[in-house]
Amino acid sequence: MRVAAMLCAAVMAFGAQAACERGPTTAAAGMQESEALYLPTPGHAVDAMLKLARVTAKDVVYDLGSGDGRIPIAAARQHGARAVGVELDARMVELARCNIRAAKVGHLVEIRQGDLFKADLREATVVTLFLFPEMNLKLRGKLLAELRPGARIVSHRFGIGDWPPERSVEADGNRIFLWTVPARDKR
Repeated sequence: MRVAAMLCAAVMAFGAQAACERGPTTAAAGMQESEALYLPTPGHAVDAMLKLARVTAKDVVYDLGSGDGRIPIAAARQHGARAVGVELDARMVELARCNIRAAKVGHLVEIRQGDLFKADLREATVVTLFLFPEMNLKLRGKLLAELRPGARIVSHRFGIGDWPPERSVEADGNRIFLWTVPARDKR
C-alpha cells in the first residue's frame, strides 16, 4: 500500500498535462475523488478480460472506473469495438483522453467524467470492472436493470456478491470473472 500511495502522489504531482506530453502511460496510479484507490489493470489481465467477454467490433464496451483508459483503448485497438470509459477523477479523465489521442482511437473511444453509479449503461453490450467487492455488489442491481439480456460483464479479481460467474479464468495470477445478463422474467 505504501508503494502505491507514493506512486499515486508522484503521478498526481506531475499532473495530466505532463502525462500527455510523455505519451500513453503503462503504469499510472491515482486516487479517485471518492477516495477509492485506483490500481491499473495489468495488460495481460486487460487482454484476458476482453477475450473472455468475446469482444468484437459490434460491441459497445463500458469500463466503469476507467482510470487511464487502458481497457477502452485496448477494446478499440484490438477488437475494433466502440468503448466508453466512466471515471470520477478529473485528472485521470484528462490522462485517459491524452492516452486515447496518443493511441489514435478517438473515433472509437470516449471517456466521460462522472459517477459510475449514475452512468446510463443501456447501450453497453460489455461492461468491464476492476472495483472492490462492495462496489461490484452495489452495481449488481444497476447492471441487471440497465443492461440488455445477453450483455456480458467481466470483472478483474472480484466477484459480484453471491452471483456465481458463468466462467472464470486466470491470467498470470489475475482471476477474471464473466457473467451474462439473463433474460428478463416476463410474468
